[in-house]
Amino acid sequence: MNSTEGAATVEVFGSTSRFKVVDYIVFSAMLVISVAIGVHSALRGRGTSSTQEYLLGGRTMPILPVALSLLGGAISAISILGNATEMYFYGTQLVMNLGGCVVGTLVMRNILLPVLYPLNIISMFEYIEMRFKSQLLRKMATAIQLLASMVYVGICLYGPSLTLSSVTSLPIWASCLIMGFICSFYITIGGVKAVVYTDVVQTLIMFGGVLVVSVLCCVQLGGPGIVWTIADQGGRLEFFNMDTSPFVRHTFWSTQVLGMYVVLSMAGLNQPQFQRFVSVKNLKQSQSLCILFIVGLFMLWGVFYFSGLVAYAVYSDCDPLTSGRIEKPDQIIPYLVTDKLSHLVGMSGLFVASVYGGVLSSLSSHGNSIACIIWVDFLKERDYFKNISDRSATNFIRVLSSMTGVVAICMGLVVGKLGTIFQVAYSLLSAIKGPLSGIFLVGICAPWVNTKGATVGFTLAFLFNMWMVIGKFVTGSSTPKKLPLSTLGCPENLLNVTLSTTTTPTTITTSPESGSHTMYDISYCYNGITGVLNTFIISTLVSLCTGPMAPQDVEAKLVNATAARLYLWLWRLVKGHHHTATTTTPDKEAQAHMLSPLDLQTPME
Repeated sequence: MNSTEGAATVEVFGSTSRFKVVDYIVFSAMLVISVAIGVHSALRGRGTSSTQEYLLGGRTMPILPVALSLLGGAISAISILGNATEMYFYGTQLVMNLGGCVVGTLVMRNILLPVLYPLNIISMFEYIEMRFKSQLLRKMATAIQLLASMVYVGICLYGPSLTLSSVTSLPIWASCLIMGFICSFYITIGGVKAVVYTDVVQTLIMFGGVLVVSVLCCVQLGGPGIVWTIADQGGRLEFFNMDTSPFVRHTFWSTQVLGMYVVLSMAGLNQPQFQRFVSVKNLKQSQSLCILFIVGLFMLWGVFYFSGLVAYAVYSDCDPLTSGRIEKPDQIIPYLVTDKLSHLVGMSGLFVASVYGGVLSSLSSHGNSIACIIWVDFLKERDYFKNISDRSATNFIRVLSSMTGVVAICMGLVVGKLGTIFQVAYSLLSAIKGPLSGIFLVGICAPWVNTKGATVGFTLAFLFNMWMVIGKFVTGSSTPKKLPLSTLGCPENLLNVTLSTTTTPTTITTSPESGSHTMYDISYCYNGITGVLNTFIISTLVSLCTGPMAPQDVEAKLVNATAARLYLWLWRLVKGHHHTATTTTPDKEAQAHMLSPLDLQTPME
């Protein structure tokens, strides 16, 4: 085969439709089911018109569907394609982030939810105003969350649309329109109940589709033992890289930090998921959601990770990216399906349905939450809306929900035009979410932080994170090095073995330029936690300089009980026991709400 013939082969993937009639039927069935659930939820809820019912399901949602919705909303199609791609090109060290995920889940369950759930709030940003008595800080945080959500829905929509266009003749813009419209439709008419029950179906399809693909390809290879052996021979298996350098992309330590942060920001301090946590009947059920979530996360991510190793085992001697059969790393799993399983009736349709299950679950969760925070945090208290009926408010939120679908479509199309800035946009999300998570952790775990400290800490941490992420891309430090990839077995290269050398250095965990690192070379795993720590440190320093919050000035329900006891002890130790009465003594009813967990036994002097 000459080079011209090889080039012709390269252009096959994505140039023509690989969908058959059955594939279209399987894929369309998933879309029809999603719409049907929305219609069903709307019909069942005709007798109710409250905003609580529309946004939170009346706080009476059953726990198992909510757990699956929590999982589906947090795991997007980016996870399906991205985790597999990570295993294929960079190895298994990332798998160890599951340990950090457990830690993050425990923090959410035992520290954050006991404070946030009893407040009976719809938008989690209401907490910021309650704790710091600042509408400005609340609106700043809400605006940044809106920006992050809008960028995220665009990325969620565009990436899988690219996948669908690779196996069908459907243009990317058409895919964005279809998905955006369907998602907008069932969110608008059905509210959070439609989102939750649709997420259940989509999560099961997501899990089942990737699992079937992985198992079938694994069987073709000869079993999981063969997959493991080939991955080991290719240098893909690494779990305990104990290097403590922050400049190494993935180590045991950096993945622990990443896992903890991802759960806190993705499944905890995130408005779409917060609405799930407070939609169940009581705190105990809300905490149980955390356990169900981490179990489901292990199962789903485990399947996604394994699919990447299977793909590597299949293409260990003929890498599709190096040989030009695919253009982008994230196309490796779609290519695997069309290349090795297209002879199985409906398999391509099932896989694309699983990818779009991730799309719709993420879009619906964020779409519903965008409408929620626009209403609660920006419009509800304005004079024009203060006196409208609950039914009118619900109808207005429906309009907002429908508009989020339009926003998703527009952002998806815009992201598709940005080229390499697509990576910049996605990386900016970690820069944004770090300080957002930080301000909640500061409020709950640092009773001494005052309004000035929180505002300055949040602002500076956000600016620093943005500077770091943009700097990484400007300097080129964000581009990771791939593990060795071979094309020895590719038909077009058999006549010229010299073309089949490895394409990258043999390791991504060492750097030949040690000692010449800049701050932009720090692993991306630390992006989010840097925002959290900077928010905490700066807000604490500013608060100490401007006068920390006195214990009696903070409501006990707004902070973690253990942190409250520790702060009260420190306050008395530093200030002296008599100093707790320097401010005006509140009346008995107000005093019951003040930060005095130890004073329940020892009254203030």
